[in-house]
Order: sequence, then C-alpha cells, then structure tokens
Amino acid sequence: MKKTIRNFLVWILARPFFYSFNVRLYSLTLNFLGILNWKNDKISGEYSFLAKLTKNFQPGSVVLDIGANVGNYSNLIKQLNSGVMIYAFEPHPKTFKILQENAIKNKYKALNLGCGKSKSKLELYDYKNQDGSSHASLYRGAINEIRQCDSVSHLVDVIDLDSFLSEQNIQKVNLLKIDVEGNEYSVLEGLKESLKKGMIEIIHFEFNEMNVFSKTFFKDFFDLLEEYRLFRMLPNHLLPLDTYCPIFCEIFAYQNIVAVHKNYRLNL
Repeated sequence: MKKTIRNFLVWILARPFFYSFNVRLYSLTLNFLGILNWKNDKISGEYSFLAKLTKNFQPGSVVLDIGANVGNYSNLIKQLNSGVMIYAFEPHPKTFKILQENAIKNKYKALNLGCGKSKSKLELYDYKNQDGSSHASLYRGAINEIRQCDSVSHLVDVIDLDSFLSEQNIQKVNLLKIDVEGNEYSVLEGLKESLKKGMIEIIHFEFNEMNVFSKTFFKDFFDLLEEYRLFRMLPNHLLPLDTYCPIFCEIFAYQNIVAVHKNYRLNL
C-alpha cells in the first residue's frame, strides 16, 4: 500500500510544473533534518545544546572556540556557566579587536590566531566591501564564487592545536567548537594526537557549502572521528548519525554536527 501511494505521488509530482513546489518541499524537509536552520541560535539548536551541556560543566572546564568571530558563542557559554575556561581563536585582525573587547568584558582568553593542520601563515579572505564579516575563509572561493563578491585578503598566523594544548599543559578539553568556513577538517588534523588520546570529549563543528572548496566530504569526518558518535543538531534535540549514508550525509549546506567521544556519557 505504501509503495503504491509513493509511486502514485512520484508519477503526479515528478513534473516540471511542480518544480517550484518540490524545491520548497525539499528545503522544508532539510529544515526538519537540521539543515539550513541558520536564522538564530534557537532554531539552529545551539542555545538548547549549550544550555543543557554547560550546566554539567565543573568550574575550570575547558572550551576551545575556534573561529570565534566577535565572540557570540563564547559570550553565551559564559552567561550560562561563568566558571568555564574559554580560549577563543580568531585570525581576522579587524574582527579580533571586537572579540578582544568581549573577552575582557566576559573574562575569557582571546587569541589572534587561526588553527589548522600545522603552524603556518595563510591568506584569509573576506568581502572587499564588508571586511570583518562572519564569512571570512581561508578559501577564496567561499567569497568569490559562493557569495559572488570581490574579496580582500589578510596574511594570518595559523597554529596546530596539538602544540597549543601541549604548551598550555591542557590535559582535557570538554568542548571544542569549530566554525572556520570550510577549514574544519584541517583543524581536526592538527589535533590528531589529542584525538587519539581521548582528550577531546565533545566536538561541535559546522558542515556546509564551504567544504566544496576545501574538498572535504562528510565521510572524511566520519572516518577521522571513529572514536566518536556523530549527531546533527536540531532545535531541541540531537539526531544520531550512526551509519554513514551518502544521500543523507553529503549535503553541502549549513548544519551543526556534534561528535561525542564514546567514553563520554552525554546527558542532554
């Protein structure tokens, strides 16, 4: 019966006449699956996720905010749990000035650095007419091709987080957040030793259209994070992604992914 109804709907709706309707239906379905829910932190699920997670954090719990921009994510965590130790990384020179002000006000550490696979100097691209935006990326195509805008670049310092954690004598990271416009996988490559040691409990990262330019598939994250259980963030829940399936995983559009180490008991 279900197959008959499905075939009937396909026969009726799979026509050029219904293209606009089908696109709207597809977009809405993506929203239901936790994709393209970018309008605010309530719809994206970030607020609910952080509110539930940080209430269990002990004083001195460590958060790394990679790609902190002006500090909204770090500010929210501090509002939810003032005892958390946050290291916020932002390579853009203009954006960092605002982040630094927020860091002083909310009592966390701001670092004018990018993060990647290894220590280096790289070009960071942003809008020519809106330099200091939240879309700055190490991939020029993120500005020139996706946004169809002229770009300006800044030479920025990049470090690997394995070295940073070792230098700071940090033994455990309770939450690692990565929002670096397509460079997320490279950041994790710079953490391979820490990942092997199980030092990172929870990872929150974005997967979106920028990954087209970094040539990174969801499968790459799935393989690298083999000791983690992956979820897609919903407004008030986490959707398990226990099995890799290309048709449901390789969707290059805004989504928040949460990776939880298998030894960590998630209580959300």
